[in-house]
Amino acid sequence: MEEIITTDFWKDLFETGQDWIITELPGLIIIIIVLLIASRIISFVLNKLKRTLIHRAEKNEKENLPEIEKRITTLIGIVRGVASIMLWSVFIMIALKKFGVEIAPILASAGIVGLAVGFGAQELVRDFLSGFFILLEDQVRAGDVAIINGTGGSVEKVELRTITLRDFAGVVHIFQNGKINTLANMTKEWSAMVFDIGVAYKEDVDMVMQVMKDVGADLQNDELLGSSIIEPIEIFGLDKFDDSALVIKARLKTKPMQQWAVGREYRRRLKIAFDKNNIEIPFPHTTVYWGEEINPLQLNIKKASEEKSN
Repeated sequence: MEEIITTDFWKDLFETGQDWIITELPGLIIIIIVLLIASRIISFVLNKLKRTLIHRAEKNEKENLPEIEKRITTLIGIVRGVASIMLWSVFIMIALKKFGVEIAPILASAGIVGLAVGFGAQELVRDFLSGFFILLEDQVRAGDVAIINGTGGSVEKVELRTITLRDFAGVVHIFQNGKINTLANMTKEWSAMVFDIGVAYKEDVDMVMQVMKDVGADLQNDELLGSSIIEPIEIFGLDKFDDSALVIKARLKTKPMQQWAVGREYRRRLKIAFDKNNIEIPFPHTTVYWGEEINPLQLNIKKASEEKSN
């Protein structure tokens, strides 16, 4: 306590502070200026990149612009956050060094703590990394119909950690991005409805395919659903010989989310066309025999042999 109130103590403190201001403060000010300039440059570059990506998306009429803007904003926000953390970490380390603080033990401690946190939160980190690449690669977006790990439904939210899916029954399923093993997007850019049409073996296959093609052409000219069909119906031909039917495979390409409505209407019209052309749609049936069926001639022979034996 006595050392603090002495003149020599204050004199040494003043000289040390003066030396620090002369030798270290200019460098610290320069670092602060560089930090501010780097932050502005990163912000400018990221904003420019964001506007460029959104402008490209606006040119593509097939893309869902609001959803793309949300995805781009999320990705740019992640990059901005990572860049800010790196800049401030470097600045804090340099500033501590300027104030005479030995940063080697701090870095070692931070490494140990980071390793411990990494082991404890590795599942969380995996979810965030997986979510980042799902957004970056545009694998799925809100509003798509997808099958995730064998569960199908409408995608309600795509976030960095989870994807929220609602199935046809209204049940909400939440999947961690790091635990998604299979993801099938049914409404990516375009969709399709595949038909396996069975007809009786007696039918003329060429005529049946022509009827199917005509029904597809009529549907494409429909005022309500015609705009949802991208290409004319594809008739692939006789696909297989089933137990009681000849199976003809066909496909209709539609806009995303429209394949089910188009498919239902096509089946309805095809049934009407088959009825008009007397084309049989077979159905499984079974014949049951009760007891032993005996031919009348065999019955007469049996009676004669019995009378002869008597």
